[in-house]
Amino acid sequence: MTVVSTEKAPKAIGPYSQAIRSGDLIFTSGQIPLDPATQQLVQGDIRAQTERVMENLAAVLAAAGSGFDRVVKATIFVIDLNDFAAVNEMYGKRFPKDPPARSTVQVAALPKGARVEIELVARP
Repeated sequence: MTVVSTEKAPKAIGPYSQAIRSGDLIFTSGQIPLDPATQQLVQGDIRAQTERVMENLAAVLAAAGSGFDRVVKATIFVIDLNDFAAVNEMYGKRFPKDPPARSTVQVAALPKGARVEIELVARP
């Protein structure tokens, strides 16, 4: 098992790693829309929040030697399923071909008041 860490994504806000590489898989922790420079939630609508999440995930995947083209499973958490279409639009830009398996779940709340959180499983 190898811990993956990068300054290009937000620091963990609890006792967890940005990602773990175990064997032939990389497991990212859920990313919320924190600006890595300030550790603050980005301003803007659900599209802006989702784009920041995807940028954070891109940084973590890159630090692990991977990318969106190697993602096999995604889990999306939203506080309002009415945001599904907008989240899907922003998320889908990163997976133009052969998207991974995915689950989307509505939850009561997310850390720091975020509206979206996404975690990934990828190959190196």
